[in-house]
Amino acid sequence: MARKKKKVLENPFVYQGYENPNYFCDRTEETENVLSALRNGRNITLISPRKIGKTGLINHAFYCIKEQESDVICIYIDIFSTNTLQDFVEMISKAVIEDALSREKSFMTKVLDFFKGLRPTITPDLLTGMPTVSVSVVPVQAEYTLKSIFTHLESLNKRVYLAIDEFQQITEYPEKGTEALLRSYIQFVHNVRFIFSGSKKHLMEEMFCSPQRPFYQSTQIMELNPLHEEIYFDFANRFFEAKKGSITRELFHSLYQRFDGYTWYIQAVMHRLYEQEKHVSTESQLSDAILFQINTMSSYYQTLTTFLTDNQFSLLKAIASARIVPQPQSMDFILRYSLPNASSVKSALEVLTKKDLVYHTSEGYIIYDRFMGLWLCRI
Repeated sequence: MARKKKKVLENPFVYQGYENPNYFCDRTEETENVLSALRNGRNITLISPRKIGKTGLINHAFYCIKEQESDVICIYIDIFSTNTLQDFVEMISKAVIEDALSREKSFMTKVLDFFKGLRPTITPDLLTGMPTVSVSVVPVQAEYTLKSIFTHLESLNKRVYLAIDEFQQITEYPEKGTEALLRSYIQFVHNVRFIFSGSKKHLMEEMFCSPQRPFYQSTQIMELNPLHEEIYFDFANRFFEAKKGSITRELFHSLYQRFDGYTWYIQAVMHRLYEQEKHVSTESQLSDAILFQINTMSSYYQTLTTFLTDNQFSLLKAIASARIVPQPQSMDFILRYSLPNASSVKSALEVLTKKDLVYHTSEGYIIYDRFMGLWLCRI
């Protein structure tokens, strides 16, 4: 089978989705670690904050797998938006059916026959014309349906790779024992390899490292760190040089440091710089590109913060101003930013953390969305 020609992009700095290896920076060692684990029958757990590049790495690994193994199934789901086991089952069912729709007709028919009990509805998208799938699962049948899905995947005469992103979300489900239920099914599917990825480090580590938890020592654990700055600069500069332009090492260093190497934010700013500039060498060019990205999100941030109390909003602004706060309840921090007493700060911090507006790193608390942090400092 002839290889599909790689798509050439007008703007090479991709920050939504994945295109192909030409627009994917480095991660050579991490990719090989993922591929080696999956090839040798080990499930893998990826842990890192959001926006560093977990999803991109998974998509890149899947791309490489499909290049090496022609007859495999690669399925990715992000369960961040799910709230119940029923939501989870409907999402994974939808993903399996959509994968079948992209394959040969006989395979699609086999899958659809199997999923008749889920009442799948397939309709064309009004804009693209591509088929879209909706699935309805009866709550009381969620466990049985989930078992049936894994039984179906095990019955396929193909290697299956299933990535479940934001896997820690299952700990929020109201159904008791969801972890144990999933583990009991997963351990008996031998032709399916799993990638479990998550952004909440403490929850993921508890799930996979605590002897009291069902997934204890069941996977190879891998933490994802920011891209190496020098490698990232060479990658970025190559595209500017290709259009007879340039970006200085000093400016890229400033951008990298400003966002602590978090890939998504750097890619978003580079996307704007590449669109607007040929030679990038001044801080004003960088500031304009960052401000453009902040402005595109400002109405969303405004709406989001209207649902916060005065104490929560004040604490959010204070953390944004400080950039990183090791001890939010300390008197020094409270007095510096005119916050209420420590107990009020504690209550507000719990809400902000639960809403994923604030993230706790090993160094302290930060604003999760870096663009939002900059927006807060401006208002």
